[in-house]
Amino acid sequence: MRIDKYLWCVRYFKTRNIATTACKKGHIKVNGQVAKPSREVYPTDKVELRKNQINYTISILDVPPNRVGAKLVDIYRVDTTPKSAFESQELLKYAKDYYRKKGTGRPTKKDRRNIDDVYRENEEEE
Repeated sequence: MRIDKYLWCVRYFKTRNIATTACKKGHIKVNGQVAKPSREVYPTDKVELRKNQINYTISILDVPPNRVGAKLVDIYRVDTTPKSAFESQELLKYAKDYYRKKGTGRPTKKDRRNIDDVYRENEEEE
């Protein structure tokens, strides 16, 4: 089975097109080598993929005949991603002291006070 189709079948990507794009960008490696979307995968292959700033590592147990339900995914792969990869993602969320989503408009009065407080604390520390 093609690597892009496999990753779509085991629900790492929502569409095959997204999986194909990830392959073309070089985010997917099979047995340590960057894989093209048409690369065939077999049981016992090791796949590394980068998605949402997390490097996933999976081992292929079997090739599914078509897209499978979320409960059946573990029959076809073993996820060996280290826990530290997920912990670093959590730390990224907390690293931003104050974050406003783009397009939410001007800061409210409360937001402005919070911003001013942060600047005052930085000035006092220096």
